[in-house]
Amino acid sequence: MDYSAINIRYGKLASSDCCISCGGAIHYAKAKIGEVCVDLGSGRGTDVLRMADAVGETGFVYGIDISEGMLEKSRQNALRVEVQNVKFIQSELEKIELVDNIADLVISNCTINHASDKEAVWCEVYRILKKGGRFVVSDIYATTPIADQYRNDPVAVAECWAGAVTRNEYLETLTKLGFTEIEIIEESKPYQKGEAEVASLTISGMKPSSGC
Repeated sequence: MDYSAINIRYGKLASSDCCISCGGAIHYAKAKIGEVCVDLGSGRGTDVLRMADAVGETGFVYGIDISEGMLEKSRQNALRVEVQNVKFIQSELEKIELVDNIADLVISNCTINHASDKEAVWCEVYRILKKGGRFVVSDIYATTPIADQYRNDPVAVAECWAGAVTRNEYLETLTKLGFTEIEIIEESKPYQKGEAEVASLTISGMKPSSGC
């Protein structure tokens, strides 16, 4: 996928005070002492720093983002508060620059909808999770399929609506890839965003301890 529109949009937002997240996955993630955690679309690094505090000196947190502006801002924030058990990595979601079976927990807020190949992203989540590892993801879905004229518009995708899939497609992808204990923690009523009707949800699940 061409991430240039996303890089430009979020690079500009990196130094602003506006809220750029649609969900609260961090509030349900419950990172534990000693765990390795990953935040996909880590933005300014706020949730990474929160999890770094939760996992303590024996744990570690990776922030993954495509925006150079956001990564620079997050590194500055980590230095400012003297947090060392974190690392921020520039990477596409479809090919996360982390080794297999590294994470106890993966979180994400309104990021996966940007990816053109969401199954590839979820395959990567499955790959980097340890057996028995879990994810908590906040994202959006569309109440009806997005028209191709918008789905293929990188600016509309960057605005967090044109890349959305339907609720059924979202859940079917998770089940297909082998995730278990899938639970919708919270879900909004549909609302208008751009040229689509969407809904927000926070969803959790696990990579089975027995493997795929």
